[in-house]
Amino acid sequence: MDATSHHHADDRDAEIEPITDRVHDNSWSANLEQPRHAESRALVVEQAVSAVEHTTEGHHVNLVTHGDHGRPETYLFGALDAAFGDDAEWEYVEQCGCGGHVTRVHVE
Repeated sequence: MDATSHHHADDRDAEIEPITDRVHDNSWSANLEQPRHAESRALVVEQAVSAVEHTTEGHHVNLVTHGDHGRPETYLFGALDAAFGDDAEWEYVEQCGCGGHVTRVHVE
């Protein structure tokens, strides 16, 4: 691999911005439906956990996950349980017209 292609790969990794850069003291939605999310279920889970971590107690975040990964119960709910246990509650809300899925996470 030459230096140009190596730098290109590093540039691609640098393009993945965090889902949020601030703590939300309100209810909000995290968009996890970008093309990069379709390519990586692990990125969806990582950024979903980050979104919940950036939501203050007493509020909720709607995690809008990419439809390519199917219903979030199959891959996201276990990760939320491992990360938050009793500190949060989540529920599947609906499938969007675009094919994505909405999970609402209430931070306790």
